[in-house]
Order: sequence, then C-alpha cells, then structure tokens
Amino acid sequence: MDDLETRQLRYFVAVAEELHFGRAAERLGIAQPPLSRAIRQLEQRLGVRLLDRDRRGVALTDAGRVLLREANVALDAVAAAARRTRRAADPKRPLVLVTKAGASHELLQRLLGALASEPGAAPVDVLLCEVGEQAGLLRDGRADVALMHRPFDDLAGFDTEDLYTEGQIALLPAGHPLASHDQLTLAEVRDVPDLPIARWPRLDGTYPDGPGPEVHTQSQLAQLVALGRTLLVIPASSRAWQWPDHVAVPVVDAPDVTTVIAWPPSSHSPAVASLVRSAAGLRSTTLPASAS
Repeated sequence: MDDLETRQLRYFVAVAEELHFGRAAERLGIAQPPLSRAIRQLEQRLGVRLLDRDRRGVALTDAGRVLLREANVALDAVAAAARRTRRAADPKRPLVLVTKAGASHELLQRLLGALASEPGAAPVDVLLCEVGEQAGLLRDGRADVALMHRPFDDLAGFDTEDLYTEGQIALLPAGHPLASHDQLTLAEVRDVPDLPIARWPRLDGTYPDGPGPEVHTQSQLAQLVALGRTLLVIPASSRAWQWPDHVAVPVVDAPDVTTVIAWPPSSHSPAVASLVRSAAGLRSTTLPASAS
C-alpha cells in the first residue's frame, strides 16, 4: 500500500467524526469540493470504500471505522514526534511529570526532594491532570514521564517501573453510619441505598451502569462526597485531598493498587532515565503507612 499523507488522514478524520462533508470542510477551513476529491483519492489509493453516501447522509463502512481508529493513532504519533523534537532542541528545558491531582502525593514530594538534592538533575515541572489523562499526555508528547496506577490506568505501550503497592479505602461523608466503622468490605460499600458509589469513566470514556453519579474531576467528587451524595473506593495514598467533611475507612478485600512510573518506550533521554532511577530508589522509603 502506498504511503498515506497526514493531510489525507486529517481530512478523513474530520469527515468520519462529523459524518457531514460541509461541517468537516468548515472545521478544516477549506472548501467542500477539494475535501470530497481528497476523500475519493484516499479511497482509490487504499482500494476500499471508507464511507457510504446516500440521501440520508454519510456513514462509515467497516474499513472506515478501522481507518478512523488507526488515523487518530498515527496523527497523535506525528504530533508527539514534533513536540518531542522541538523540546529536545532545548537542553535546559525541564522534564514534565504528569500525575493525577491528589494521587501519590507523598511519593511525589519525596521524588521532587530527591531530585532537588541531586547534582546535575534536570528540573521537573509537575503537570496535574484528572483521572485517565496521563496516557494521552505521554502519547502526544506533552509529558515525559507519568505516575500511574495499575490496574486503573492505561499502561499499554509504555515502559514502566513498579514503585509501591497499597490497599484501598472508602471515602465517606463524615456523618454517615459507615464512617464509624474501623474497616469495611466491598459488599458493605457496593450497595448502600442512600450512598451509591461514584462512577468514573472507563479507559474508553464510557461509564459503567449504576445509580451513582458520573464524575469527571477530583473537585467534583470531593464535593459530592461531602454533600452525602456518593462514596468512592480509592488507593489509600489518594486521601491526600481528603476534606474535613470526609472520613476514610480501609476496605479490606479491595484489590491492591500498584503505583508505577511510566514513560514512552521511544524515549532515549538521559534525564528521563535518571528520573526513573531516582523514583525506583525511593521504593524502600515511600510506602504509605496503609500500603501492603
């Protein structure tokens, strides 16, 4: 198959996502006729039909759905390559470490402290994100390394180093009867009639079924717990953002969670390698009191 141009892929993605040539052309800032010609040329080059067109509109074929997925991956990789190349040209630039806001707080403090005391260590900028965003920031080149959590985060395709494993807690409104327990089980927190478990998005962006509220951010979740509208089960170290209106109770049979440091396998940066070594060197000293 002939090599595809990034311009062709961008045009196709716009049409595939809009399912309307006029809206796609407006999104791309071009006229509709050259966009239609470009899509026909792409189909001819590939030898497949990517779109079904009729009076009712535009729909993706099976081949089109495959190309949409693969084109997004390819365009992200091209954008990431450009960002990493520009950043590599600046030897004084800081490394960017991304982590979920409120997660692995003690580990992050100790890691930054260790790097600050290490002669010649590259400076580090910390980028705080919401749940599930680290993988995208690593893949598109906006971050160099990430603190992530197995089994919750998307680690596919990254090199990783395990740092520590810990149990989980239930974060509850302070006035709720369950908050007075010394420990809880998953069965006790799973079906609380007046306090449904909050629902985080899956890796694909969809939400599991259930009566609990769909949450997107830590701040949103913290307020819903304080208002007595939901509870959640999270790694013990994530209680760093716990409010006075919250109570944390260990969930004794919840699956363990492993914090890892992750980086793109294509990275050959000595500064990244040094940061990973520093993080691995803290393994014996960063275990939270509640870690297993």
